[in-house]
Amino acid sequence: MSDDEILRSLHALREGDLPVHGGRTMAYVYDAGLDGVDELAARAHAAYAGVNGLDMTAFPSVVHLENEVVGRAAALLGGNAATAGTFTSGGTESCLLAVLTARNHARRTRGVHRPELVLPVTAHAAFHKAADLFGLEAVTVGVDPQTFRVRPEDVAAAITDRTVLVVCSVPSYAHGVADPVAGVAAAAAARGVLCHVDACIGGWYLGHLRLARNAPPVPEFDLSVPGVTSLSVDLHKYGYTPKGASVLLLRDAELRRHGWFAHRSWPGYPVVNPTLQGTRSAGPLAAAWAVLRRIGTDGYTELSARVHAATRRLADGVGAVDGLRVLADPDASLVAVASDDPAVDPFVVADEMRLRGWYLQPQPAFAGSPANLHMTVTAAVTGRIDRLLAELADAVRRARAAGPPAVDPALIEAAAGLDPDALGPEEAALALRLAGVGEDGGLPERSAPVLAVLQALPPRLAERLLPEVVGRMYRPGRP
Repeated sequence: MSDDEILRSLHALREGDLPVHGGRTMAYVYDAGLDGVDELAARAHAAYAGVNGLDMTAFPSVVHLENEVVGRAAALLGGNAATAGTFTSGGTESCLLAVLTARNHARRTRGVHRPELVLPVTAHAAFHKAADLFGLEAVTVGVDPQTFRVRPEDVAAAITDRTVLVVCSVPSYAHGVADPVAGVAAAAAARGVLCHVDACIGGWYLGHLRLARNAPPVPEFDLSVPGVTSLSVDLHKYGYTPKGASVLLLRDAELRRHGWFAHRSWPGYPVVNPTLQGTRSAGPLAAAWAVLRRIGTDGYTELSARVHAATRRLADGVGAVDGLRVLADPDASLVAVASDDPAVDPFVVADEMRLRGWYLQPQPAFAGSPANLHMTVTAAVTGRIDRLLAELADAVRRARAAGPPAVDPALIEAAAGLDPDALGPEEAALALRLAGVGEDGGLPERSAPVLAVLQALPPRLAERLLPEVVGRMYRPGRP
């Protein structure tokens, strides 16, 4: 294929994807809406695409770039001269490393060999992934049913001699609210336990928002809070860098070393891995460095102020739409919208919005949190709030007329008796067919019926079936 043919094929494939610019995709992507930023990032990435961060002695420029990026994050988020950090591929890797570091630290300094991880039920799934990968028991703590914030006294009650790390979110992804970091960190410190703040979404945004003129109150959350020992912040969110850019900050280099892997006991070269990756392209690091330089502190502060104002307008406007309510007053730039009318199903509203070019992320009911729609407000959304609210009101009217999706009670009753661990391929295939998932992994144009079934299933059964859905989508060698 020629270069032009290859690029035309890629562009044709992209036509079926959600748009990454323009502010109509309100999850997964972050758009600054600034001219030239993407082009600069692409050129910086290309300049470093072949540079391998595996060996920093062979490519010392990688160390220079990482020191500057991590230093910028530390200066913004309460760091000091002792603060250490690592550039990672994203929020999940930053959270994984925080848990791994805490596990190893507790094993080596406290002799903990059956480690526990204490976290709110609202904490990101990345921490459960970390517990699964690194052999920790995840101990979940309920949250206040009105505010969806964890209570420090509940965290304190859950800490045991086996606890190696306590987690809090700023904000939680599902509801956009900040956990009370000072109280949680104090509870952890009182027991000699490390405390991690997941500020992957909120760190860069809130850190700059508090620098704005007439800044609104911003909750305490960073490394300056006593007892906070690590913090994760993504640059490919409100830093508006290309994907693959996050930072894990730790209180000092001594703590950081517990998360690094070093190996000399083989015939090859000495290995030191600061991240979960071995080989890692320096392209995302260079792109992040370039965008941080391009936008600068003043630029990020102005973007954060615009996002804050737009978030408030959105939350207030949603409250005026008949049939909708905001689940919790947002502390950051995430808004969760539920229904206060049984005739209006949030999943049907999401379908109606998507058919008209908007993506609002459906979130099934769980642990006292009702079914709702997640909306991430980025700088590119700020000029579209009125249009979004008008479209949302129209979608609610159509959803009310359509009614909620019907779920067969007999199906749910039968599913409740299934053992997820004993579910064979044939039973899984049958369950997926009943949920409306095709043999080829294809989903119906409207996802509300599938989501309604998923929501009604026991969580462990849903977790058994979800890989089956995704597995059907990946068929190597097929179109």
